[in-house]
Amino acid sequence: MLPDVRGIVVENAQPELYEAVVRRSVYCAQAILADGVIEGLQHFGVLPEPPPFRPPSPPPAESRGWKMLFGPEALRGISEEDRELIALGYEKALIALRKNITPLGFSACSLEDNQVTGTDVNYRSVWARDGAITLIQTIDLDDSDIREAQRNTLRTLLDAISPAGQIPANVRIEDRIPDYSGVGGICSIDSGLWIIIAFYHYVRATGDHALLAEYSEILQRAMNWLSAHDSNNDGLLEVPEAGDWTDLFGRSYHVLYDEVLWYRANICFGLLLEFQGDHERSSDYLRWSQHIAGTIKADFWPTTMPSADTAPKSFADRQFSMGDTSYLLAEITPFAFNWRCDVLGNILAYLCNVIDADRARTAFRFMWGVGVNDPWPVANLYPSVQSGDPDWKPYYTVNLLNLPGHYHNGGIWPFIGGLWVRFIHRLGFHDIACAELAKLARLNQMGTKQEWEFNEWAHARTGRPMGKAYQAWSAAAYIRACQELHVSPDYLTHE
Repeated sequence: MLPDVRGIVVENAQPELYEAVVRRSVYCAQAILADGVIEGLQHFGVLPEPPPFRPPSPPPAESRGWKMLFGPEALRGISEEDRELIALGYEKALIALRKNITPLGFSACSLEDNQVTGTDVNYRSVWARDGAITLIQTIDLDDSDIREAQRNTLRTLLDAISPAGQIPANVRIEDRIPDYSGVGGICSIDSGLWIIIAFYHYVRATGDHALLAEYSEILQRAMNWLSAHDSNNDGLLEVPEAGDWTDLFGRSYHVLYDEVLWYRANICFGLLLEFQGDHERSSDYLRWSQHIAGTIKADFWPTTMPSADTAPKSFADRQFSMGDTSYLLAEITPFAFNWRCDVLGNILAYLCNVIDADRARTAFRFMWGVGVNDPWPVANLYPSVQSGDPDWKPYYTVNLLNLPGHYHNGGIWPFIGGLWVRFIHRLGFHDIACAELAKLARLNQMGTKQEWEFNEWAHARTGRPMGKAYQAWSAAAYIRACQELHVSPDYLTHE
């Protein structure tokens, strides 16, 4: 159907279409459905293309020159006081972000404003997941110092790749020693996932194809290492217990958060191969990404609706048939499943285009109804695991870190709060998103020693800030949320 003509393939197209057009002069859009068609028409010059969004460079500290970014039209529906608070928060977030710029890239938290003892010393590192998330959230800031920190973050972590292809969890800033595991010596699966995704965002934003050529072989090794964790070739990674960002928390095997990132990493790596002209292998990864997305939706969103599939059902399948859910489940294994709602995993599933807007709205209504944003946006898990629950692990009491409402056990994370605001905005609930952004500003304004500390996390019951001050991803996620609320969702690409 597509001879030598200019065609458009939207991002949610079937994998067979991607494969069929891989060598044709076809534009592959970043948007889905009609938005993808409009994007393609703009690419070919049939429709005028809107100017790309770029926030203004930060003004001097004494200036309040954010009227263009924080005018009343953009944040309509909230009070002038809230608009002023959000604008002030943007200035403070840029200050907090720059506290994390080091010669090796973004540190996890400010080195000058945090004391470390014992295992806390690993905060004085460039972390793969923290650094990658910070890079992605600040990709629209074109300031030279931030661009350099983004590039150095990628270099530091990719230069420390293991012979087998494992991206380290972090690299210590003082001596450049890499650490490939988390607490307890457990490998960090999501480090490689986030770096692949961040590398694509960096190259797409900067056009730095020289950097891509330099690291293409290393990126392939990282993808090979990750692919080896799909030990049964079903499209999903088998994750060891506490093997991702929720270290010291007992999720394992097929974990929603990791599988969503695995889908997105295949998309991003496929597009990086396309940048290099390797269309055949690009097609393989893009096609496989669609298989991963289909498996996630089939396995993590159980339903009692009858299916035409007559294949034998697994133990988990039979359990799923007992009920329906309003969100993607947090975890499934061959022998059990976890009905809890992984808030971060569900948000990412929509931002990365694993689930459509209808399912995302269903998940939003559930999360809003149970109050994951109360008192602040937003708790990472609902409900938290209580002592005596079958999911409870004795090691949750280590340093009192994962008690109910603490840390990864339902604690409030400002960086997820920034994603939450964007999630709501992209669903079309602009006024709600503005109100949630104001709440997030108030959370980031709080501090253990002074205002605007952009702390690592907050206690779910008291709402008081906990963890390290001037956390890079907390500040970066707030910056990105502020930027997106001034752009129509029609022009936003997937994470």
